[in-house]
Amino acid sequence: MGEKVQKKGQRNIYFIAMSKYNEYLRLYTENKFDSLLREEGSVYWLKLRSISRKKLLIEFCKFVCIDLENISNNKLLEYIYNIHPDVELIDEFIKKKYQEERSSRKEVEPFLVSELYKMGALDWGGLYQNNLEKTIVNNYIKKIKSYDVLNEKIENEIHESLKGYVRSSWYNHWTSILIEDIFKDHCRVIPTIGLIKKVDFFIDNIPFDLKVTYFPEGFMSEIRKNKGWPTEVQVLKRFAKELNINYNQKQKERDIFNELIIRIEESQKPEAVNFIKEFKQTRWQIIEEVIEHPHNLIKWLYEKQGERRFDAANRLFLVLVDKTNLEDSWKMKRNIDLLKDRINEYLDKFNVQNINELKIDFDWIDDKKYTTLSDILFIIKE
Repeated sequence: MGEKVQKKGQRNIYFIAMSKYNEYLRLYTENKFDSLLREEGSVYWLKLRSISRKKLLIEFCKFVCIDLENISNNKLLEYIYNIHPDVELIDEFIKKKYQEERSSRKEVEPFLVSELYKMGALDWGGLYQNNLEKTIVNNYIKKIKSYDVLNEKIENEIHESLKGYVRSSWYNHWTSILIEDIFKDHCRVIPTIGLIKKVDFFIDNIPFDLKVTYFPEGFMSEIRKNKGWPTEVQVLKRFAKELNINYNQKQKERDIFNELIIRIEESQKPEAVNFIKEFKQTRWQIIEEVIEHPHNLIKWLYEKQGERRFDAANRLFLVLVDKTNLEDSWKMKRNIDLLKDRINEYLDKFNVQNINELKIDFDWIDDKKYTTLSDILFIIKE
């Protein structure tokens, strides 16, 4: 009788585990990360998910002595989850596999960093991943009727734009890998080693999606607007008029900004020197205020997501700021020594006990409310 009761209890535990597995999978597939991460046991499931490639799962089963006889490949992850090996064994296996992958990247890292320093400018050519196809369709495919004109545009415009886009994408890809490795090398971090949505690593068992960015122009404009100040480009235009600086007024605002700030910086006139000094001081004053109270920036970064890529996963924002020249902040992504020092300092001080301070509430379409965990690390180049 006792044996039957025990078997019945084991079956109940199995069905509960299977039910939780299916619930995690549903939330993960539907990109409902705010709900998924509130579920008890979801971090365990996500760690297993990060080794969900067939080869890795088979290796893991050998590592923890799990018998795989008569288990179909598409049921491997669920089968292992229901056996529920200790999370310490999962962490140990992940770290072991990561170190194997990392060793090959370490060998080429000096060469890679050196290659990244060949980039003279981050120029997307007016094309971005989110609207690359849309830009080509709207500006060329739907607008041009002449085949000869289309070919001319392809050779003279699209070709050059795509070269800038590919170079910039290459730079962003490899610098992102270098930065992720800095985090994953730290003793408090459990990396992910397979393809897993919205999680790059776990810091003290909190999953984070790393977002490397620069101080957002849109947020700068919003702060200036709230203070009753004109936008930065409006300030530059007014000063250019005072100094009789001619510029191409038919350009996009971004291009006008780039032209004017370079021309004013290069001017030797005392008025221009004083103007640029005050212009940068004002910028830094705003950035200092945000660093002191970063909650609004984090909220803004969530709320300004594109609809296509929206999610409410835990995010760790790494914001790079070149204090002397904000437009050169992109270069900091390859400054590995600076990044290592600041990232390791952040991870050393990370305190899971302060988790309530990481909670962010934000609104999305139709005022739908979301709650997530997020943090922000500013790295400043003086």
